[in-house]
Formats: sequence, C-alpha cells, structure tokens
Amino acid sequence: MNIEEIIKKIKESGFLPLFYHHDRKVCIEIVRAMFAAGVRIAEFVNRGPQAAEIFNLLVKTRDVEMKDLILAAGTIKSAADAETFIQAGADLLISPVFDKSVLDVTSKHRVLWIPGCMTPSEIHTAEKSGCTLIKLFPGNILGPSFVEAVKPLFTELDFIVTGGVDSSEKNLVAWYRSGVCSVGMGSKLIGHDVLKNKNYDELKEKIKKLVVLIKRLKSE
Repeated sequence: MNIEEIIKKIKESGFLPLFYHHDRKVCIEIVRAMFAAGVRIAEFVNRGPQAAEIFNLLVKTRDVEMKDLILAAGTIKSAADAETFIQAGADLLISPVFDKSVLDVTSKHRVLWIPGCMTPSEIHTAEKSGCTLIKLFPGNILGPSFVEAVKPLFTELDFIVTGGVDSSEKNLVAWYRSGVCSVGMGSKLIGHDVLKNKNYDELKEKIKKLVVLIKRLKSE
C-alpha cells in the first residue's frame, strides 16, 4: 500500500488506536481484538527495549491473520529508530516531534512519516519539508481551539491529534469540528485494567461501539 492510500485509510478511519505492552502475547491479543472490532490501522508505540522485536512479531501475525491491517510504529525519535522499525515491517512511522533525520530515512525508503508538532513554526517546518499529514501533540494541552486557529493558515495540510483524546461523543465532536481528520487514542481507550485483567472481549466491544460512533459523526 502506497503513502497516498495509507493517508486515505487514516482519514476514512477517523481514529488511530495506539498502545504498548512488554508482553508479546498481550500485544498480539490486543491487535486481534482491535481487528475483530473493525480497526484497520493501529499504532504500536516504541517505548520499551523489546519494542522492535514485538513489533516484528505483530507484523508476522498480521501477515497471517489480518492481511488488510496497517501497522504504524510510534514514538520514533531518531534515524536509528526509523531504520529499525522499517526493517521490522512498519507500514508508516509516527513521531512526537519533527526530526529531519527521521524524514531522511523515511524518504529514502518511501515510507509515510507523520511528524509531531506543537507550534505554527513546527507545522511550517514540516510543511516545507514535504509532510502533508501532521500529528498535533499533546492534544490535551493544545485543545480544539488551537486547531481552529491554525487550520486556515495551513489549508494544504491534514491533522491528526493525540494526547488526552477520549472516546466520548462530546470530545470527539469537538475535535472533528475543529478540523482534524483523525484522532489518536491510547490509555483512554486501552486502559490499564484491560491490560492487567486481559479482558480482550471487553476491549473488542468498546472499540466496536467507537467505530460505529465515529462513522456516524464523520458522516454528519
């Protein structure tokens, strides 16, 4: 799947579930639950020493069981991280910052990179570097009003927001109305209790409802 097709899928989905766990079996079950609930793009976060190894295992599981699932690697902050996760099979990379060395690696491999930005200057730098989809982070600090303010300044860009986004209709409506094309959800979607108790059926049902809700909101 090429870069344009992945961006289209992100926009169509309207949300991006993201998570990290040190137990590979837990990670596989989380991805299976998300896929069964209708998720077709998910992010695994680079936050542990075994992250790349676990990610590669998720890719191999995906290739056997969930062939149309797009897997993103998140929290990519260096060229070395970028190379490692591209070799591990990432379909795209997502960062909390703008880092030129990551851009160089993803450009070389022709892999989609979504940089994280917090200020108009950072957004401008990303746009000038050829990025068309920007992650606004942290969302709980910026708020929907920030998106409303900067969107008219960057009419050629699309925005996804992460950090503090929850699955309530009120919160989602505020973000979509502000102009973002998608929202990222981590701990507020895949909570500690779900991970601790391995309640994957509960997670699946929660995400199923969210998929339906987002589809309705985006069609209104």
